[in-house]
Amino acid sequence: MATQTAGRFPDPHEYNVPPELDGWDEMYPSHHLFSEDRGEWEKQQFWYLDKIHAPEPMPPLDLLFQEAWQISLSQYTTRVFCIPPAQGIAQRMVGCYMYICAIAPPPDAVIGEKAGHFQKRVFYVFDHYQELWGKWLDKFNALGEEMKNLNVPPQLPKYVPDEEVLPAPTGCYVSYDVISSFDKMVNMMFKGWQYHFEMLNLTYLAYLMFGDVTRKLFPGISESAIGKMVAGAYVSMFRPEEELCRLARLAVASRDVAKVLKSDKSVDAKKAELEQIPDGRQWLKEYTKTQDPWFFVSNGSGWLHHEGSWIDTPDIPYGYIKSYVERLEKGETIERNLDKINQERDRIVTEYRGLIKSDEDRQSFDNAFNTVRTIYRYAEDHLFWVEHWFHTIWFSKVRQFGQLLVNGNMLKQVDDIFMFNRYEIPQMLTELVTGWALGVDIPTRSSYYKAKVAKRRKILAIAQEWAPTPALGVPPAEIAEPFTIMLWGVTTDRVKEWLSGINAAASDTAVSVVKGFASSAGVAEGPARVLKRLKDIVDLQPGEVLVCPSTNPSWAPVFTKIKATVTDIGGLTSHAAIVCREYGVPAVTGCGIATTAIKSGDIVRVDGDTGTVTIVKRVA
Repeated sequence: MATQTAGRFPDPHEYNVPPELDGWDEMYPSHHLFSEDRGEWEKQQFWYLDKIHAPEPMPPLDLLFQEAWQISLSQYTTRVFCIPPAQGIAQRMVGCYMYICAIAPPPDAVIGEKAGHFQKRVFYVFDHYQELWGKWLDKFNALGEEMKNLNVPPQLPKYVPDEEVLPAPTGCYVSYDVISSFDKMVNMMFKGWQYHFEMLNLTYLAYLMFGDVTRKLFPGISESAIGKMVAGAYVSMFRPEEELCRLARLAVASRDVAKVLKSDKSVDAKKAELEQIPDGRQWLKEYTKTQDPWFFVSNGSGWLHHEGSWIDTPDIPYGYIKSYVERLEKGETIERNLDKINQERDRIVTEYRGLIKSDEDRQSFDNAFNTVRTIYRYAEDHLFWVEHWFHTIWFSKVRQFGQLLVNGNMLKQVDDIFMFNRYEIPQMLTELVTGWALGVDIPTRSSYYKAKVAKRRKILAIAQEWAPTPALGVPPAEIAEPFTIMLWGVTTDRVKEWLSGINAAASDTAVSVVKGFASSAGVAEGPARVLKRLKDIVDLQPGEVLVCPSTNPSWAPVFTKIKATVTDIGGLTSHAAIVCREYGVPAVTGCGIATTAIKSGDIVRVDGDTGTVTIVKRVA
């Protein structure tokens, strides 16, 4: 590793990864790597780990999502809605981890040019949001259905069917269809992410604008108080968990159904027993009816193929339902208390609004509040439809190509296809259909591709155990880019704490307090559960404090049983901040080093009013 210099992180061009990761750079497109021809510009930027979108080492094909959002997020900021001071977010891979940087504001002349477009376009969307949201949802659902219907053959036919030759040749056959379908699938994903940012940036912008208005009107107002004012949203991302609650209550209404669901038998065994019970058959109908779209939700972030989803790993939703049935039988409440959250929101809004002296200021507050309450739900609505429902369809379709390659002896396992990036897979498909077109007993480079898979899986496994530096390059004197602060939670103070944490770790100095954003109000104390991997959520126990790089929407069922949440990354508009406000759970986000400084079993006090996490007692 490059030598650490005081006040800065390693130079991105000098930072060395462990030698065991040799060959990692061959996995990713060259434009996603640091390069000497862009070296002068890259060294001037400040790069930090994106633990929201890439919390783990990145399988090559999964990088496509990142490629898609780099373009779409940036263009909407710079060229479409023209947010005056903001520019794009650039990405680079290092040792299988993704670093990003927020590009500095453009020259004043460009800011002035953008301002006119901004006023005209952004406020139109604010004023017509409800109408535009309905059109967006129709458009996006149509795209998802189109991807579902994309034809991918499980194997190449021995001979082209008669109906494709007679009475006249169709002209194009499976050799063309296979390559064309892969290209279409990739293009659909890019299109989906273009749709994704139609209004997302404006959602965060509305929150920023509301925050600015409230801070000017009420100097010294806490961030947790601002957060309370926007809480109480009914959004699609909460619907999967609400469906679990509904199914659990249906089960409790029938003693026989509840008994089956509480058993430790496999899902298949439970289904077989339920089919023998009239109430069970009705319950299964309800379960089946809710699966699409509401169980097209990832078991993790939605960004990684190996996470799986509820639709293809039913033991996850069945496990949640079992827990809910048991809690209901104990007389516990399993749903979030939306009425309580709404009452607290209305109380604090009324309280602060009553402090406003002038009609002009009151109108300014009302306008900002009504805008953020109208559009803010999109922050979580988009999350379900794009990063879960749409991504689940994508993974399923990719696996159909994987099956084709397995049946063609190009790969050993279906998921091996994810070990290749989007530029390499067409090469494999071309080789497959070429061999088919040439006739029988035509050799292919199957051993070459299988060896690549083995090598890359080994690299990713080693990278999983590596802890890369949280940032690269020289931190700016002040971090001012609004989305960097609000979404990722990267601030000037957080960066200083990252540097302090690195120095403390190097000197074995124990960290007793970590700081972050006061994202959800309240104070709670309890044993920490540090979860660095998405799959480890099953280890979380009632009454614990969740400590993780970032939270994931599929974890919604756990927020009714934990005491608080602490994250490494994420600002006031991150998923962790939003979901904790909606469940009334104290949260401190964007701590930077929480998962390093805190160990499972440590007793921690989480102050969601001040943004402070104190390690009260260390585990022995």
